[in-house]
Amino acid sequence: MNMSHDPLRLAVLISGGGRTLLNLHQRIVEGSLHAVITSVVSSRGDAAGVTRSRDAGLTTVVVERRRMSPDAFQREVTQAIAGVDLVCMAGFLSLWQIPDEFYGKVINIHPALLPEFGGAGMYGRRVHQAVLAAGKKISGCTVHFCDNQYDHGPIILQRTVPVLTTDTPDTLAVRVFEQECVAYPEAIQLFADGHISLDAGTVRINPQAK
Repeated sequence: MNMSHDPLRLAVLISGGGRTLLNLHQRIVEGSLHAVITSVVSSRGDAAGVTRSRDAGLTTVVVERRRMSPDAFQREVTQAIAGVDLVCMAGFLSLWQIPDEFYGKVINIHPALLPEFGGAGMYGRRVHQAVLAAGKKISGCTVHFCDNQYDHGPIILQRTVPVLTTDTPDTLAVRVFEQECVAYPEAIQLFADGHISLDAGTVRINPQAK
């Protein structure tokens, strides 16, 4: 990990329990991720992640999607993340239309191997139920650059787990989340070190950066 540059300034967008946020925060605290979380935005005021984020001492803003117009939601989220280097979707269930100035600066992690099992309504336990119903032998997680569609955009990296014959959605979710905890910080550090970027809709690999 290259520590010769300033920490990457992150905004983390949540709608639920905040486990992914807390994983990133812990990696930063322990020194394995060279970043700082400058803002957390939740689309729900009653999300457990709001309390957990504030308990961790992170600046946390609630922008209630259900209480405002789409234009107001768009504007307030964009204002809340002003000045960050990278926006990390972490279970954010509202569609924020990415402004031009954030092109190539928004990433997401999804608990399946995209392009399968993604899209509107495919989150959390529903994803793992769908994987099991399809009889898949392998699942995992995907980190990708975001565009203005749910779970869509160029893939940065994926990590896999076997799907066991004894699996339930909950047991599969545990193993997939273990890989998410590795994959997301890894992708963020690649971005921080300049090793990846988004160029005309394609992930560009820059092995000599920083």
